[in-house]
Amino acid sequence: MGSRADWAVAISALDERFYCVAPDLPGHGTSLGLPPEAYTVEGAARGVLDLLDRLGAGRPTIVGYSMGGRLALYLALRHPERCSGLFLESASPGIEDATEREARRRSDEERAERLEAGDLASFVHDWYRQPLFASLARREGLAQEIIEARMRNDPVELACSLRGMGTGHQPSLWDDLDALQVPVVAVAGELDEKYARISRRIAGSSPNARAVVIPGAGHNVRLEAPEAYLALLKRSLCDTEIGFYSPSRNE
Repeated sequence: MGSRADWAVAISALDERFYCVAPDLPGHGTSLGLPPEAYTVEGAARGVLDLLDRLGAGRPTIVGYSMGGRLALYLALRHPERCSGLFLESASPGIEDATEREARRRSDEERAERLEAGDLASFVHDWYRQPLFASLARREGLAQEIIEARMRNDPVELACSLRGMGTGHQPSLWDDLDALQVPVVAVAGELDEKYARISRRIAGSSPNARAVVIPGAGHNVRLEAPEAYLALLKRSLCDTEIGFYSPSRNE
């Protein structure tokens, strides 16, 4: 439920050295009213590639949070010639088990129907009551700030995104990770045990990947531990820029 506006602070810290582009993914921000095929992982990937073509950007490092991280992984694996590195925050390669994936699809459909019913406020509040986001309460006012931003979304557009790009609809990429050809940093918060495990498993599945677990942070590392997040991102971008990368250990 985010938008490109969520990246303003990170971009302001990077743009003296790096050219940064933050697109709205389908159904979010201003990327609305798109053809049905755009609200899929492949459709979103094609949209990002078309944007890069218009900008004349060849092989950027792709930074993604949650759903954006899933899309970044997909891009790197399906279009490796267009990616020079990945910086993934609380991102998963998908659900391996077909039965679990189908259950998630059904859950996403129920959520999509709820969004279409028009009660965005209760949907957003319930979303952020999930244990996954409990650590947001550690920073005063952060949860409310996020909820207010999410209320600017169009619920029908969010429903389209859930149906096409929800975790239940994404093909599992776990078996493809050993084919990653670019350096990957998989970041997770220490308090988000699920994604800390996923990040470490990503690192163990590819010789080009490493996991970094940030102390005191939960699912949204960028907002819960901004200083540590930005320091790591800058270092990772510089390492990719000069062609140096050492994935010899997890941090």
